[in-house]
Amino acid sequence: MRVVKAAEERKNEILDVADELFSQKGFDGTSTNDILEKVEIARGTLYYHFKSKEHIMDALIERYNVRLLGAAQKIAEDKSIPVVERIIRVVMALNLSGGSSKEIMEHIHKPQNALLHQKIQKVIINGITPILTGIIREGTQQGLFNTPYPYECMEMIVVYTNTVFDDDMVQMTNEERASRIQAFVFNAERLLGAESGSLMSVMQMFGGGEGGNK
Repeated sequence: MRVVKAAEERKNEILDVADELFSQKGFDGTSTNDILEKVEIARGTLYYHFKSKEHIMDALIERYNVRLLGAAQKIAEDKSIPVVERIIRVVMALNLSGGSSKEIMEHIHKPQNALLHQKIQKVIINGITPILTGIIREGTQQGLFNTPYPYECMEMIVVYTNTVFDDDMVQMTNEERASRIQAFVFNAERLLGAESGSLMSVMQMFGGGEGGNK
């Protein structure tokens, strides 16, 4: 007997299976037939929800975006975590992990997916900036920061990190990356009116301590 499921439930089931298969076999190595067989649905049902395999990947990226921003917001609202540590955790929450994350990153960095890459950058800039701004305002009340432009400062910082530390946008040696990180922290402290050296722990988000790099 054919099992009939609600549209949203079926759509999420397809995405769950695609996430698993992309992780195991890669995006290019996974066919729509692979997805059909594992979900056990007809081709027409798949195309009712998604026009192509590329549209499935786009939907997976959208789902990751929602989850990442949700995780970032949850961290930002946790007053038990110190302000600076919260900033670091919010930024770290943006790192894709698990499932088809590797395939997602490779997919969005392909030249033909430039518009998709731009869409993700827009989500990060418009979604994360206000979340971080709330933490900065809290830090200002605690005397950690001193800036009349908390939103603008965080926008500058998010845009910079989202561009310069994207390997697809700026190619750097390990030494150049380490120098950029130190300069970033140095200037972020001044933008926010923070005490010199107070944000050095931000280095952790880029993979290490002073001079550290990925």
